[in-house]
Amino acid sequence: MTAIEVQGNPQTSRPRRSMGLFNNIKFFVLCHGMLQLAQLLVSGYLKGSITTIEKRYGFSSQKSGLLAAFNEVGNTVLIVFVSFFGSRVHRPRCIGIGAMIASVGVFLIALPHFISEKYMYTDFNSNTKDNSSGLCQSLNPEEESNQTCDQEKNDSHLGVYPVLLLGQLLLGIGGVPIQPFGISYIDDYAEKRNSPFYLGILFAITVIGPAFGYMMSSVLLRFYVDVDKMYSKYIDLNNDDPRWVGAWWLGFLMAATLLLLTSLPYLFFPRKMSREEIIEAPVEPSTEKMMEDKKPKTDMMEEVSLAEFLKSFPKIVMRTLRNPIYLLVVLAQVNLAAMVAGLATFMGKFIERQFAQTVYFSNLMIGGLNIPSAMLGIMAGGVILRKLGLTVRSSAAMCTVAVFVSIMFAIPLLFIGCPTQSVSGINYNISSHQCSNACSCSDEAFNPVCGSDGVEFRSPCHAGCKTKIPNKEKVLNYTDCECVASIGSPGFALPGPCGNGCNNRLIPFMILSSFTCFVASLSHTTSFMMILRTVTPEDKSFALGIQFMLFRVLAFLPSPVLYGRAIDTACILWGKKCSKITSCRYYDLDLFRHRFLGLQIFFIFGGFVCFFLSFMVLRRTNSTQEQNEKMNNQTKSENSQEMKDAKQMISN
Repeated sequence: MTAIEVQGNPQTSRPRRSMGLFNNIKFFVLCHGMLQLAQLLVSGYLKGSITTIEKRYGFSSQKSGLLAAFNEVGNTVLIVFVSFFGSRVHRPRCIGIGAMIASVGVFLIALPHFISEKYMYTDFNSNTKDNSSGLCQSLNPEEESNQTCDQEKNDSHLGVYPVLLLGQLLLGIGGVPIQPFGISYIDDYAEKRNSPFYLGILFAITVIGPAFGYMMSSVLLRFYVDVDKMYSKYIDLNNDDPRWVGAWWLGFLMAATLLLLTSLPYLFFPRKMSREEIIEAPVEPSTEKMMEDKKPKTDMMEEVSLAEFLKSFPKIVMRTLRNPIYLLVVLAQVNLAAMVAGLATFMGKFIERQFAQTVYFSNLMIGGLNIPSAMLGIMAGGVILRKLGLTVRSSAAMCTVAVFVSIMFAIPLLFIGCPTQSVSGINYNISSHQCSNACSCSDEAFNPVCGSDGVEFRSPCHAGCKTKIPNKEKVLNYTDCECVASIGSPGFALPGPCGNGCNNRLIPFMILSSFTCFVASLSHTTSFMMILRTVTPEDKSFALGIQFMLFRVLAFLPSPVLYGRAIDTACILWGKKCSKITSCRYYDLDLFRHRFLGLQIFFIFGGFVCFFLSFMVLRRTNSTQEQNEKMNNQTKSENSQEMKDAKQMISN
């Protein structure tokens, strides 16, 4: 339905005006921004809660990285077919149905909390008020851990990981049509000069989604994980205790509800929308070259049958991938996407461990500083592209410079940090660790205390502490600690880790990291527009599908697992529960920092190389075209001169 039809039929104008709002591309941009806001809210919240889920269920970083990336499995193959049939189906309606499926997956992610037993941490004993199991006692450690292991047999932890993977799978399947259908729909029906501006706004709005996710996790993880199962008076942990587990499941319930609500408007958008028309002054020739108004030719695909599609599929793939500019730009984006996927999953854990911060504070720093910096960079890139009317070649130059500058900001991050604190029996005075042998300490015990000599111990038992000084329901101090170095008498220990003295380096690190995010994000909208302007109009949706498929196969899926594996190799003490390995207790922080940030620099450099090669190819192509045009003009002038000479001879 067009605006002309509404005006030309006054009898039906009143009911049709109700659809006028849904025939407006600006309103579609608003709805699509809200939907992706909700979709990426889930993504940001999951990444902000991944270390909490890891601690709650004893996952390794590699395993939690696979969980964070598993939603990509659901749409790796489907994304190509869905994008190719984008012109055949009702794109807005497919987006809405997909979002509903995604919301079911998010509800499923929260399910493990309700099928699991209460969280049991070291030294937890709900039956006695005077719990002295963490002190130095002459007991058999197996007697202490039998109760926990018996409870573990009845626990449903074994079924938690498959349920989480299934929820992620549904989330990925439901998210298949959202981005490619939304981008192609906007680019088809928006005025061409406004298209990059709309996409810039869209990308900037969707970046806020992960920021809200991190901020939400920062708030909700301050609540205890079993806040719905037990009274707060029975919780003797502070939220800064290393054993603390927050209410990770609560945010998924809220995000799933929001995702369901934002999917409803898509059921009312038309399959085809009237083209946006804006009358403006003529643009410069250079701008016309970049912003050439191409009428969508996707209609010709509507006649293609499934058999014809399967037969032509390899040819279209090869035709798309043979475009050197498209291939190089997509590979550059893949490198940057791999960096973002890894950092988004484990940056909170890095800040938490490297600078001795709590989980919720780490997520607050990411959601309040890093992600807004990236959002500003995306918006600035879209504004620069629109104001300057950059050609494809100029866009490649801009992306190359932006990524190179971001490398310069990223390299100093490798040197901002501190080594691991001194932990007895792990990286400090290992021989003196034998002083706690008489205490029969369990290898599974983890209740860090800081000795008066500045050395950290895994538990009061490992410090040889025999008594404790309570303060109401909390422990104020541990005394008579045989393993704590002291002159003349046994030392004492305070609850909690000693820390590594790196708090003062957090602000410089975050500022430099934010500059890196801002500069690298300048290439985001620009590189997307390079792709849209270098493929044929009829292959636009399919090219976007290939692009997002490569994102998933080469970046979003393997990157978190790769980062998680690199983090696991820096572990120097693994936790144990019922003689089974759980999550890591202590890391070699220097190795952690170098491998984690080294991967970041590696991927940024890969993006720089690809953007630089695309610029060189465009430069060579343009110079070749200029030479051909010059030769053609010279040939035309020579032919013209010969004609003039011939005419003059005839006239003579």
